[in-house]
This record gives sequence, structure tokens and C-alpha cells, in this order.
Amino acid sequence: MRTVSQCKQHAKTLALQFRLGITTQPALELAELAGQLISLFATATPQQSTQLQQLLTAVLQCQQNRDWLGLADYLEYELQQLLAGTLA
Repeated sequence: MRTVSQCKQHAKTLALQFRLGITTQPALELAELAGQLISLFATATPQQSTQLQQLLTAVLQCQQNRDWLGLADYLEYELQQLLAGTLA
């Protein structure tokens, strides 16, 4: 299992790849990252878990719509802020 710091870095790396138009491998890695985030938030408050759920839902919606820049924004900004405020 990755640490919070490793998840933050991995999310930034995936965001960069999505911004560059590289989507296949990052999309596969995104599923792995989501699982790791869910594990990290297992001990979080219900409110924090809800925030993660909302964020992952938005990320999935972007992926389904092939909105790679929107997805990258969620990973690079929203997720980073959530992780810093919740588990730091």
C-alpha cells in the first residue's frame, strides 16, 4: 500500500500523462490509485469519505466523457487538496 505522499505524487504523474494525451496506461493506473485511496480513507471521518467518494465520482465522469484535462485537474488540484487536508 502506498503512503499519502506516494499517492499524491502518483496522482500528479497521472495528471501530467493525461494532459499530454497519454490515456491508456494512466487510465489503468487510475483504477489502482482509486483502490489505494479507498484503503487510505478507511479510517477517515464519514465526511472525509464522502468527499473522496464525490471526487472519485467526478473523476470517473471525466474519464467516461474522455475529458482528460478535467480529469487531470481533479488529480492535480482537488485530490491534492483533499489529501493534504484530510490525511496530512
